[in-house]
Amino acid sequence: MKHTIVTFGEVMGRFAPAGYLRFRQALPGSMDLTFGGAEANVAASLALFGATARFVTALPQHAIADACVGSLAGLGVDTTCIVRTPKGRLGLYFLETGANQRPSNVIYDRGNSSVSLTPASEYPWEKIFPGAKWLHTTGITPSLSATSAAATLAAVQKAKAAGLQVSCDLNFRKKLWNWEPGTDARALAEKTMRSILPFVDVVIANEEDAADVLGIHAADTDVHSGKVSAEKYPDVARQIAGQFPNVSLVAITLRESLSASHNNWGAMLYDVRSGTPHFAPLRDGNYEPWQIRNIVDRVGGGDSFGAGLIFALNTPELAAPADAIAFAVAASCLAHSVAGDINFTSRAEAEALMKGSGSGRVVR
Repeated sequence: MKHTIVTFGEVMGRFAPAGYLRFRQALPGSMDLTFGGAEANVAASLALFGATARFVTALPQHAIADACVGSLAGLGVDTTCIVRTPKGRLGLYFLETGANQRPSNVIYDRGNSSVSLTPASEYPWEKIFPGAKWLHTTGITPSLSATSAAATLAAVQKAKAAGLQVSCDLNFRKKLWNWEPGTDARALAEKTMRSILPFVDVVIANEEDAADVLGIHAADTDVHSGKVSAEKYPDVARQIAGQFPNVSLVAITLRESLSASHNNWGAMLYDVRSGTPHFAPLRDGNYEPWQIRNIVDRVGGGDSFGAGLIFALNTPELAAPADAIAFAVAASCLAHSVAGDINFTSRAEAEALMKGSGSGRVVR
């Protein structure tokens, strides 16, 4: 893969108590600090697959941000277009990992982060897109502030003007859409994302996002009870493509949350041009999701899916829709076995699971 894949968004510090401890159990005391964030996770995963990935963000000028940049660069991510600014701070989030019937809990501390305060004019677009083939962003960055929403819109517009393919994961986060007083979170998300999606070629979403962001609901689905009717999602994809004729592919992850520790996991990729949905994983030609029990960490699962899909679509031997979705689902399935935001899974490991090697036997 010769061309660079660019991702644009925020990277944060992630604080988490050890194991399954609750905040009240762990504090006062120690928590693990790692780094993560949707678009950074995608860039890191792409680099681990073997792609050339460039991450664009804004970070403050201090040693912790230096460590963050160094950790991404150490994974092979091009960090040369990261803006270092005296404005703002490093965003943080705190994760309490759930188990069984107790859900995970995320607390955000992202107000006045550097990304939320950095206008589009301060990013070095003239350096970001030359030699690049693809831009990926999400609905998380525009949720932070009017400034970061405008920067995200500028990013997709400039990418399209430069001839890049653009993907966007809708990634609705209700806790974050609060920068326009008096506007409901869902209404603000829909208004903002509808301005961005006309510049997007590949839409990525989970089983809830289309409803939360675009008001498009899948019939016979109740994600809170763990019921997802996979056969209803081609219609969701058709409606998205009908509203945004520029969209060529719609990918939707299909997570059935039976508990915090047990999820069924699969996805659909809808090819708009042919009108064909492709599901993965398949057993005897029929969709049958992976049963993921004893989840280690599900945060970043959607990002690992997005990275797998983008990698496959840019790799000739994996680019056919049926293969691309199978690779993406396999890569993201494995991500549930890896602690932290970033999917430390190789291309070979994802391809092995994609081809049916899911027993977990020791590799000697």
